[in-house]
Amino acid sequence: MPQYMLLIYTPVDGPPPGSDPEQTAKWFEYTQALQDAGVHIGGEALQPVDSATTVRVRDGETQIIDGPFAETKEFLAGYYALDCPDLDTALGWAAKMPNIHYGTTEVRPVVDFSKVMAEAAQAEAQQQ
Repeated sequence: MPQYMLLIYTPVDGPPPGSDPEQTAKWFEYTQALQDAGVHIGGEALQPVDSATTVRVRDGETQIIDGPFAETKEFLAGYYALDCPDLDTALGWAAKMPNIHYGTTEVRPVVDFSKVMAEAAQAEAQQQ
């Protein structure tokens, strides 16, 4: 079955994750609903954006920068990995997220490299 990442973005000026017990309960309920539906693979909340460290290498030099790489109005607050039959199912789960009315959720298919490798092997076999 295809896998999807639900990337959870929260406004920078919003409440820190876990600071509102009522909202936290909604997240636990949402996670339980994903588990009950059999689509939950994993997921976690992330520490606040000011705890981030950005690493990049430019011209052979490693650069380590405290904080996020770019200033934004939203930050990546967490993620869920889901195993769903199709994109519409993953989008349906994203629409039920507790922060969907003030945050943003990006839904992306996960690349299945076993499928990519099998297709490449099949194409190579056909060329021979």
